Amino acid sequence: MTIAMKHPIDVSKGITAPVILAMMAYFDNWTIGPWVYLALHGSYGVMWVAKSKSFPDPNWEVQLPLWKALGVFLGLWLYWLAPFLLIRNGEIPPNPLICGSVVTMVLGTFLVFGADAQKYFVLKAKRGLITDGFFARTRNPNYLGEIMIYGAFAALSMHWIPWVVCALYWATVFMPNMLRKDRSMSRYPEWKDYVARTGLLFPRFW
Repeated sequence: MTIAMKHPIDVSKGITAPVILAMMAYFDNWTIGPWVYLALHGSYGVMWVAKSKSFPDPNWEVQLPLWKALGVFLGLWLYWLAPFLLIRNGEIPPNPLICGSVVTMVLGTFLVFGADAQKYFVLKAKRGLITDGFFARTRNPNYLGEIMIYGAFAALSMHWIPWVVCALYWATVFMPNMLRKDRSMSRYPEWKDYVARTGLLFPRFW
């Protein structure tokens, strides 16, 4: 029996809001920090599921054995360490940290959803190398957005462990995928010119 990789990802992200609410109830912590975290991470999970239904990423359509799908589902639970630590420890995030986390998460979400939508609808109309729009200055605006989103969550937790989780995913999932994508896209004749004016992750403006 196999299952598409997107299903454990969608379920994990989709239930984030009730999981955080359950943590808040268990630790009886209803302060501003958990509420802000709930609004950010919870809404992101809902938006992700909506994105998966509206313009799905074909990379997540790959079929996995049931045990691997379960591993993906459980592995994503590591992202819940950030709200767990924030809620359990009961520290109140300072206002500048809340503001910075909100702004970073919103901008990251803009990059992820904008880039994924552009890629989906452009490639649906015509296959080829996308070199404009969100991809004009960086070859991986969606991964940059994901890093900003989960970096904001880690910062809001005010603990070092979520940063370790993020670094683990960035090093073992994000970076290999970006390099693999570069190798695949290098078959296009305009590739060299495109690489010269873009960054692998961070935008190149000069």
